Amino acid sequence: MQIIKWVATAIVATATLALLAGQLGLFAGQPPGDLGVHAGKLKRPSDTDNSVSSQALLWPGHRQREAAQIAPLALRGDGPTTMARLNALLQAEPGATIVDSRVDYLRVQYTTRLMKFVDDVEFWFDPVQGVVQVRSASRVGRNDFGVNRRRIEQLRDKFATS
Repeated sequence: MQIIKWVATAIVATATLALLAGQLGLFAGQPPGDLGVHAGKLKRPSDTDNSVSSQALLWPGHRQREAAQIAPLALRGDGPTTMARLNALLQAEPGATIVDSRVDYLRVQYTTRLMKFVDDVEFWFDPVQGVVQVRSASRVGRNDFGVNRRRIEQLRDKFATS
């Protein structure tokens, strides 16, 4: 019986410490220094299972490129109109903070409510392809359990009906 109490106490203590660490921002990580558009591409997807990118296939030799591939967003009007609509939609998203907003580029940080994990999400109007390229990646960890993919697909659905 003593062992069960000890294990239960250890589990509660670990959970409490993890929650406290999250609230203190210890799981937020640092934003990558190379976000943005470089030579017509957003940053490559992560080497781990915690990112998606509509340009993943442009990175030959990247071990996660097929798993990270996600479709770009379709335009709703011209590029600037689409980006303005997307900006308005993102402003209403829970946990989203717009960090960089330009006519052709948006960068958003999503912060989880409880543990304060931060994901970096980028949207770029690609005038050559006539779409909005997207990249969503967790700053820390190795697996996001599909959170970044679901986020983009949910945004795609909201955007199509807005």
